[in-house]
Amino acid sequence: MATDYDEVRADVKESQDKSLEALQTANAPDARSVTLELDETDGLDGAGIPGGEFIAEELSVQVIPQADDEFTCYSCFLVRHRSQIARQQGTHAYCRDCEA
Repeated sequence: MATDYDEVRADVKESQDKSLEALQTANAPDARSVTLELDETDGLDGAGIPGGEFIAEELSVQVIPQADDEFTCYSCFLVRHRSQIARQQGTHAYCRDCEA
C-alpha cells in the first residue's frame, strides 16, 4: 500500500483545527482600545529613557582623510593599507579578507 507522506496526519489536523477555533474565540482587543492605550503611555515624554539617562551633548569626531598608501575596499568599505589589496578591477580594489 502506498503512503502519501505529504498528507497531513489526522492528529495534527485535529490540533490545528482546535488551535484555529481557540484563536477565533479568543477575546482580542480591538484596534481603537490599543491606540488609546498607546496614546496614554505617550504622556511620559518628560520621564526620560527607561534604564538610562539622556545626555544632551554632541559627539566630536576627528575625520582623518584617506592616506596615499591606503585604499577603500569595494566590498566591505573599510579603509585598509595598500599591502592588503587582493584584487583590482578597474578602479575597484578588494581586500584580502573579502577575497578569502
